[in-house]
Amino acid sequence: MLKAVQLGERSGLRVSPLCLGTMNIGEPGRGHQGDWTLPIDEARKIFTAAIDHGLFYFDCADIYGVGASEEVVGALLRELLPRDEYVLATKIAMPMGRGANQGGLSRKHVMEGVDACLRRLGLDYVDHLVIHRHPHGVPGHVETPVEETMEALHDVVKAGKALYLGASSMFAWQFVELQHTAWANGWTPFVSMQNHYNLVYREEEREMNPYCARNGIALTPWSPLARGILTGSYKGGFDAGTSDRSKGGDRLRTESLYRGAATFDIAERVVEVAERMEATPAQVALAWLLGKEEVTCPIIGVSRVEQLDALVGATALQLSAEDVEYLEALYQPTENLLSLGFS
Repeated sequence: MLKAVQLGERSGLRVSPLCLGTMNIGEPGRGHQGDWTLPIDEARKIFTAAIDHGLFYFDCADIYGVGASEEVVGALLRELLPRDEYVLATKIAMPMGRGANQGGLSRKHVMEGVDACLRRLGLDYVDHLVIHRHPHGVPGHVETPVEETMEALHDVVKAGKALYLGASSMFAWQFVELQHTAWANGWTPFVSMQNHYNLVYREEEREMNPYCARNGIALTPWSPLARGILTGSYKGGFDAGTSDRSKGGDRLRTESLYRGAATFDIAERVVEVAERMEATPAQVALAWLLGKEEVTCPIIGVSRVEQLDALVGATALQLSAEDVEYLEALYQPTENLLSLGFS
């Protein structure tokens, strides 16, 4: 049974040490991940298993399935657990339609976007509201003044529609600017950073991770298994995918995220260590991440109950210092994805 952990030093909120990501849950065929989306009856099995394991922290976003994920996740949580027994995060910022104000982090979209999330979820509030990107990092939108965004988010919290704030994938200097804007004005600051961090993308170790560790901000990394690369879904190259996701339209997204020269060589080492430990590659990759003191709660995604069971098992897996050194040795600095305009 998983034991609860504190979501950083800047909040009293407790979460499970793994968070179930729900990008692949919703309505098949709807949204950019529609070709590998689970409908409600299949998702229910995973949610039930998660709860049985003591996993009670769930991560969603308005853009997942263009609202469908929130609809299904909200229905399942209302069915399976009392409101005070789970923690739910959702995210706003991505364009939800063609309208000029249907995305971004203007005051108008923050207010309207949060209300739309709550309607789809069927809830009065979310525990953890995360901005999906920096106010200047949403494709196709103007650079909203950061003061406007932070005051609007503060007002959402004071209205009782969200209890805590988090941010996701941005430059460290941008995150610092947002935090200081909140502190300078007496507004609600962020308690977490949901960034992109795993064995084959470690650029966050330069600035974001140390900043968050020094300031008591929880790190909840997304894509801890590099979209299947670290599970063995790709056998040495992007053209060798073996899962529905790796063979489908999402493959191009994976290729855009993983440009490192040693990506698949590192993945092979994960397999080697896993065989030696009689574990799965996914367990080893997740255990590496959980071994980083600054990491609070990785966000995992699964399509089958047995995958969830294995990842929960990774929380008890201890890598030796020699194994960690072996897994990390081949990494070469790569282009920070944010410098390309979007991560």
